[in-house]
Amino acid sequence: MAQLNFAQVHIVMLLALVEYFIFAIAVGRARYRYDVKAPATSGNENFERYYRVQMNTLEQLIIFIPALWSFSLFIDPNIAAVLGFIYIIGRAIFFFGYTKAANKRSLGFAISSLPMLILLIGGIIGAAIA
Repeated sequence: MAQLNFAQVHIVMLLALVEYFIFAIAVGRARYRYDVKAPATSGNENFERYYRVQMNTLEQLIIFIPALWSFSLFIDPNIAAVLGFIYIIGRAIFFFGYTKAANKRSLGFAISSLPMLILLIGGIIGAAIA
């Protein structure tokens, strides 16, 4: 069996976490800009959109990271890394769209959700076959 290289999967996973950290910083900045004092998470629609991006991304990371690793282990780490990178791009588009207006979040959500679902379903099938 050929040696599998998982370095690219590690890089994608860590980039997804860096992206999440950047979103958290953006929430902190929005909290200051829109004068939403901690621990409040509502009170200004603009702030709430930043906050929802962060929370939605956190909600997806709990699925994305195990799915990324399962797919990479049971199917192919190269394909997993590419799908993971598409997820990261989709999350960035989601961030920029949603922080402008709630109705501009759909494209980024779709771009990030599709590869995540492929990783999840592929990981399940791969594990079942193994």
